[in-house]
Amino acid sequence: MKQEKMIDEQPISDSILPLNSISEKLEQLTLSPSRLLLVDDEPGIRTAVQAYLEDEGFQITTASDGEEAWEKAQEILPDLVISDVMMPRCDGYTLLKRLRTDERLGGTPVIFLTAKGMTADRVEGFQAGVDDYIPKPFDPNELVARVRNVVRRQERLLAEAARFADADIGQMAKQITEIRTLLSGNRKKLTETVRHDFTPREVSVLQLVAEGMMNKEIARRLETSIRNVEKYVSRLFVKTATSSRTELVRYALEHSLVE
Repeated sequence: MKQEKMIDEQPISDSILPLNSISEKLEQLTLSPSRLLLVDDEPGIRTAVQAYLEDEGFQITTASDGEEAWEKAQEILPDLVISDVMMPRCDGYTLLKRLRTDERLGGTPVIFLTAKGMTADRVEGFQAGVDDYIPKPFDPNELVARVRNVVRRQERLLAEAARFADADIGQMAKQITEIRTLLSGNRKKLTETVRHDFTPREVSVLQLVAEGMMNKEIARRLETSIRNVEKYVSRLFVKTATSSRTELVRYALEHSLVE
């Protein structure tokens, strides 16, 4: 029996069977195949990973370094970025920083794909805002599973944000008022500082959500698209470990993140 090969700098074995397709989930959400941007300066790895992910139904665009990836990201607005860390011209951390501070790309999930497997390196990646971290060499099945997991999580968050987009603004405003009243009468200072690595645009969106605005209104106020607002709201859900706008507003008020 053939042995499955780990993806390092060699092509994937022909004997590896693909995991179940993500198409059922995409059809359910009436979305087109997820657009992935794959960034690695090793041609062999790019080719192998691209082939495997395309077999799984993903739409792949490749780049050989962070600089090229940044240019392509602005063109295609990917649903997920998979990037190496150590690359010429622009490394993974610099690319991640650019993505997180960009108005249109700030909410894009990022997976680091790298040979650096030390705990300190992984911590640095997570602190920089990366969503997952896979050291080389890695099993292709694990890679696909992790990619699918991040994509599905993003879809759930976007669906949750979209569901609230048509919610009654009067009811939302009432809930926010009740939360403010409750907290103002029973406010306690936190015993330890909670660090939030929000981008400037996320801060703006959080403030407007706390004011009771729906996504359409926020998009109009910030002169951006509703889809971008959904990404920002989804990113705020992840960073605050909340799952609804009401929970998000309560969290923001409890931690004095909004006025």
